Amino acid sequence: MTETQSKARIQAEAAFGKTQSQFLARSRIISENDAVVQERDEKTMRLRALRMAKEAGATTTPSSTSAYPAKD
Repeated sequence: MTETQSKARIQAEAAFGKTQSQFLARSRIISENDAVVQERDEKTMRLRALRMAKEAGATTTPSSTSAYPAKD
C-alpha cells in the first residue's frame, strides 16, 4: 500500500507547521520579555529600599553633620 498525500493536505500541513512555529517563537519572546520586566522590577524595588533607608538614616542624624564646622 503506497501512501500518497494530496497536494491540499501537504499545503495544509506546511501552513500548520508555519503557524505553530510562529506561535512558539512569539511565546519564547514573550517569556523572555517577562523575565526582563521581572528583573527590572526587582532591581527597582531593591534600589528604592536602599534609597529609602538612606533617606531615613539622613533624617534621623542631622545633628551629626552639624558637629563639624563649615569650611569657608
